[in-house]
Amino acid sequence: MASVKSALSYASANFAESVQDLASFIRFESIGTDTKYKRQTAACAGWLAKHLKQIGLEHVQVFATKNHPVVYADWIRYPSKPTLILYGHYDVQPVEPIQEWVRAPFKPIVSGNYIYGRGASDDKGQLLAHVKALEAFLKTQRQLPVNVKCVFEGEEEMGSPNLQNFLHTHRDLLKADVAVLSDMAIMAKDKPSLTYALRGSLSVELEVRGQGVDLHSGNFGGAVHNPLQVLCELLAKLHDASGKIAIPGFYASVKDYEQQERAYMARYGPTDKEILQNARAAKGWGEEEFTAYERTTIRPSLSINGIVGGYQGQGVKSVIPSKASAKLNFRIVPNQDPYVVEKLFRQYIKKLTPATVTTHVHANLHARSYEIGVRHPVLQAGKLAYARGFGVAPVLTRIGGTIPVLSLFEEELNIPSVLLGFGLPDDRIHAPNERFYLPNFLKGIHTCIWFMAALSKYKLSAKKTGKAAVVSEP
Repeated sequence: MASVKSALSYASANFAESVQDLASFIRFESIGTDTKYKRQTAACAGWLAKHLKQIGLEHVQVFATKNHPVVYADWIRYPSKPTLILYGHYDVQPVEPIQEWVRAPFKPIVSGNYIYGRGASDDKGQLLAHVKALEAFLKTQRQLPVNVKCVFEGEEEMGSPNLQNFLHTHRDLLKADVAVLSDMAIMAKDKPSLTYALRGSLSVELEVRGQGVDLHSGNFGGAVHNPLQVLCELLAKLHDASGKIAIPGFYASVKDYEQQERAYMARYGPTDKEILQNARAAKGWGEEEFTAYERTTIRPSLSINGIVGGYQGQGVKSVIPSKASAKLNFRIVPNQDPYVVEKLFRQYIKKLTPATVTTHVHANLHARSYEIGVRHPVLQAGKLAYARGFGVAPVLTRIGGTIPVLSLFEEELNIPSVLLGFGLPDDRIHAPNERFYLPNFLKGIHTCIWFMAALSKYKLSAKKTGKAAVVSEP
């Protein structure tokens, strides 16, 4: 207990320096999805590796991948204590539309209780909360409560295309008992929430091709089938009037949840009104027999993310485009397989495609959903950590987003994951003027300290026998 108190005191006393380090971290233009920023992304990985070494971690290494590197570091001392993987990502989303930023996205500034900048919340601030918890223990105790391995990647925002190969290749190096990551929001500043389930994801691009060249709509309008028109007609047939996805067989494996869990979600989850307020939408849409929270968590969805076709400039151009395309994203739920969903989608599009055009489907991302039992002992460690770090017990929540690494940790390393979020719903992640609430940054560091302390009491023997392990007060 004394070691925890010392670490907490260190984190509080040195919080100003932690904010400065976060600002330095944000300054790197680590836009992983854009090749123009590859050098900056690599420099960000280098900065992170150097920082991990400075705080006292060992075997720091920057592993090259086919694209952006993975930063690794560890501290291994205890044969009989759990080994924890700390996961996070240092890549960030593009900043467009740049004109909507009030402050420059990579020139972080503290204003009031917030630090502004791209990546402040997603995921540099939340990642750094764990790093600063490690620092607090190492600087005050010269040791950690558990064994730790850091895995920080630079491709999460593009679907982690090289992470599975990295985990598979380095499976022996990455042997562990549990993973923890922080890349999500809690319900409110004073209302922590422990995520126990996320939806999976399938991203595809649907392309419709017609005649070989763009045509004058006056000369050929009415004589040839417009690929852009066909695309719109296909997209319109993806949902029925009730909001359900119209692909045959799509719901065959969708899990039904008991009324007890739905009642818990209704009691502790966000209301329809709160969700619409966060979305800045006047009215909701979707399956009427489910609440908005249920529609975004225990029900699958299909969104049209973008359409390209024909003339996009100012003024008029009378043209029938030769091709058109749309980017689509499925969010899938437990028991659904993204590869099966892709197959069903391909079959449906093929059946609907008229003979006047051809269609092509390109899949870009497959990620399975993730769900951990609410009574799992490592989840209990997370509950204790939140209660101590925030001063209030967390609510157990589902979120509709996807974190591909969760299913990868399950498949490649056979370990569960705990999700300790410190962001807020209004952090504007993926949008202009992203920010991170600094009081939550400090509470997040404290929570990470408590989590490691609680996890050190996790009985490994219980895990091996499959019996219910016990997490006691640190």
